[in-house]
Amino acid sequence: MKLGVFLVLFSSQTFEQALDRAKGLGLDTVEIGTGNYPGNAHCNPEKLLKSDSALKKFRDAVAERGLEISALSCHGNPLHPDSTIAKAHRDCQRKTILLAEKLGIPRIITFSGCPGDNEKAKYPNWVTCPWPDDFSKIVRWQWEKKAIPYWKEEVRFAKNHNVKQICLEMHPGFVVYNPETLLKLRDAAGKEIGANFDPSHLFWQGIDPLAALKKLKGAVYHVHAKDTKIDVCNTSVNGVLDTKTYLDEINRSWIFRTVGYGHSHEFWNDFVSALRMTGYDGTLSIEHEDSLMSVDEGLGKAVSFLKNILIVEAKPKAWWT
Repeated sequence: MKLGVFLVLFSSQTFEQALDRAKGLGLDTVEIGTGNYPGNAHCNPEKLLKSDSALKKFRDAVAERGLEISALSCHGNPLHPDSTIAKAHRDCQRKTILLAEKLGIPRIITFSGCPGDNEKAKYPNWVTCPWPDDFSKIVRWQWEKKAIPYWKEEVRFAKNHNVKQICLEMHPGFVVYNPETLLKLRDAAGKEIGANFDPSHLFWQGIDPLAALKKLKGAVYHVHAKDTKIDVCNTSVNGVLDTKTYLDEINRSWIFRTVGYGHSHEFWNDFVSALRMTGYDGTLSIEHEDSLMSVDEGLGKAVSFLKNILIVEAKPKAWWT
């Protein structure tokens, strides 16, 4: 396994400065944002696809520091009911796939997206219950008319351009938000659909990431290292569905934390072990979104914590059996 960082954390710095930060922390890989929600501060696919010299400079900047690119990330909503937004997000995703092909990177990361509730809708509609029956009808329409047709075509495009892994982050607010919905889309669209497994979004839904990894064996293509702290006092009163700002930490039911500040060493030891048992031996990409810690402190603590937990050597032959 390798340790990396989602480089959008350093969007205010140049690409070279951001890479230097990653190298200075002793990291192995970088995950690079190419647009949509993460922005494209370090990587503009449209520009790189038009210039061989710019592409070479980009590639060399990573290689010269002994780093690897774990994935290109264009998290967006390609199913957005606003056609202007959907088109922009789809275009960015297509360009990201083309850039990944040029760079020899087999995977991209994004969200599954979420449509509205009809063809005239303005905003996404994430349904969380089956009744009244209107809600069940909406979910059926979203999957049959929007999600499955779109992702079938997108899988074909990716395959034609040597991108074998479309890593969907299971995130509430989108049609794929848990193992069941990820596998549903994978069964419908193809095995190129897999998970960018981020335990932080599973914790607050009441999902055990260790059980989820077993269920998704063979379908985990990339991993985010991010933690979540559940506030038992607040969830005991209000439950886990919480629309308050992430900055209202003391009143929220849960907040994102640096790894180790939401769950103990014991969990993270079990997590990397479960990754190995289910066949994943890639990158753990640190995504720092802890509002209680600065970038330097939060990331530094995450790197130190995970370096002691990560399993880096090859699995041995069991000499005792």
